[in-house]
Amino acid sequence: MRVVFIGDIVGNVGRETVKRLLPWIEEKYRPHIIIANGENAAGGRGINAAIARDLYDWGVHGITMGNHTWDNREIFDFIDDESRIVRPANLPPGTPGRGAMIVKGNGKELAVVNLIGRTFLPPSDCPFRAADELLPELRKRTKNVLVDFHAEATSEKIAMGWYLDGRASLVVGTHTHVQTNDNRILPEGTGYVTDAGMTGPRDGVLGMEREGVLRRFLTGMPSRFVVSEGKWILSGVFVEIDEATGHAQKVQLIRTDEDSWIAS
Repeated sequence: MRVVFIGDIVGNVGRETVKRLLPWIEEKYRPHIIIANGENAAGGRGINAAIARDLYDWGVHGITMGNHTWDNREIFDFIDDESRIVRPANLPPGTPGRGAMIVKGNGKELAVVNLIGRTFLPPSDCPFRAADELLPELRKRTKNVLVDFHAEATSEKIAMGWYLDGRASLVVGTHTHVQTNDNRILPEGTGYVTDAGMTGPRDGVLGMEREGVLRRFLTGMPSRFVVSEGKWILSGVFVEIDEATGHAQKVQLIRTDEDSWIAS
């Protein structure tokens, strides 16, 4: 099974980049299933139903979320009925939506789990115990499991990779918007990368306009963050999975931007 995971889609630039480059991704990697993190897709904060529909129409099979899941209140109108979006599974009991899903595409099935870290992020339940609860049932359906661990601390992400080694096909970190150069396959067969990176405005600060971010750093005063415009970057991960074992056979970073795209 071939799977592409697209890093955090930020704002309009991120959405347009996905729309423009998905045909290239499909031709180059021939993925059976495409998953994208969409928690910043609507103006940098959250997602709405129209954007989710667009992503599906363009070729995305499933969407993961993170700490901005609830920032666009429209999500409360559809998340309980939306089987192709997962929010962090380790949010408190009774939270709307679901933390895991089975995604189908091109005759293949992939279990997708969304978790959120606890270091430097708002309080949540233990992501490690949440994974322990979810994975046994999911693996009865399919051994092919992708875990999006939306976390701030690299140490927490790396720890999750080791904790799930042999139980997940891919553990991919999201949230920090900077792609890490540590893609590897762990000893028991789990593909791992600390952060998939961002898909959106390349020349802002993590997708936001530079001026507001610099103002906050320089003055310590509150400053409104606005999604940047300008040149784009697309970041993600490609993984090949042995369907019989659920083990990763190849983990490759995907990264291109507007300048390198034009040059090619």
